[in-house]
Amino acid sequence: MGVPGPFPGSPGRPDAPVLDREEVDRALARLGAEYEAIETSLLALQDHAGRRLLEGADLAGTTKERWAAAERSITVLWSLFDAYTAALEEARELRARRRRPSPEDLAELTELLHGDGVTVPGAAAAGGGAESGPARLSERFSLEELVERMNGLYARSLDVIVAADAVWLALPARIDLLSAELQRTRSLAHSVGVRPGEHPAGDDLERITDELVRLRAQVIADPLAFWVSTSTGSSAPGGGRADTARYDRAARALEDIRREVAAVLDVRQDAERRLMQLRDVLSRADRTLTEARQARGEVLAKIAASEVPAVSGPSTALHEQLAAAADYRRRSQWHRLSPLLDSLEERAEDELHRARESLTAVTAPLAVRAELRGRLDAYKAKVGRHGMAQDPMLTERYDVARRMLWSAPCDLRAAGQAVWRYQQAAAEALAPQQLEGRGES
Repeated sequence: MGVPGPFPGSPGRPDAPVLDREEVDRALARLGAEYEAIETSLLALQDHAGRRLLEGADLAGTTKERWAAAERSITVLWSLFDAYTAALEEARELRARRRRPSPEDLAELTELLHGDGVTVPGAAAAGGGAESGPARLSERFSLEELVERMNGLYARSLDVIVAADAVWLALPARIDLLSAELQRTRSLAHSVGVRPGEHPAGDDLERITDELVRLRAQVIADPLAFWVSTSTGSSAPGGGRADTARYDRAARALEDIRREVAAVLDVRQDAERRLMQLRDVLSRADRTLTEARQARGEVLAKIAASEVPAVSGPSTALHEQLAAAADYRRRSQWHRLSPLLDSLEERAEDELHRARESLTAVTAPLAVRAELRGRLDAYKAKVGRHGMAQDPMLTERYDVARRMLWSAPCDLRAAGQAVWRYQQAAAEALAPQQLEGRGES
């Protein structure tokens, strides 16, 4: 509803000469219009929604004090208005006695309209406030002074009503909407394990809940504590805005928690895939280590005088943590699962790399033996292509090297020297044929 403005003022001429008939009629017409405006404003103030709320509320603090003063001011307003009405009616009755008022009537009318002939009780004269000094039984005012006094009381009373109403319109509904959003977030957070005492965001949700409950109760009981007056110097009632700082902080904190819960939801949706990948990586690491241990046994049996590194078993800690991760998923403790999966994924890849390095290190002697065997056979084939396969020295050196490489355990150092000797003998035997071939060409 619209907020009525201040009462119109009266021009007033305290020391003016006696009015003539036309001036009296114009003054009475103006005062009649002024009366209608004052009555309309007072009735609008009486029916204002903010006033009805204030009258029915259990107030506290600043609002309780200011509303008590405003109620006293409104009571005084009606008393002053009654005095104003009585003075106007008296002037109207005097004017209605004669079509052409006598000089005495005009003098009396001038006094009624511009003099200080309106008597009001002492409490009304004080304006409803607790003023210092001795109390007066009554005080006299002019109609202009009455309007000025009513304007001041009206503005102060309306300011309290409008400000309280503005806060009640601005904050409780927004707090209720935020509380509903908080309940939805709390339900979702609880489903993903974000609970008080188990996750910091769960504790934050509890703090925001308590803050909104307190804030709403304080706004309802003391709305003027959440009113910030403007500093523009405007005298308009209700000049200011509702202070939403606490509400805004709670809204920002809830938004942060919603983002965190959304991140936990992403973990939940992706958890099974990541767990399967972790199981696969650790299984490959375990199989590689098993293969390395088997290869080490083979190397120790087939290769002599060779240092073969030991092969460790599967990482018990990683398997225990993988089991813990599966348990977190089963119990929907997503906030604990997320950091554990991040750590496990990195360590599982390191474990697979370590297993592959162990297999490579363990099988190195077998690789050396295979390389020597390949080299020996390659030189034998080369010698055969040149028609020297039956050379006694080459045959003897080949047999020696072959027995070493195909015996168990194999002495790689001695076998390597035997292959080198066969290689040198083959090179010396083939040298004349190679020179002859270059000479013919």
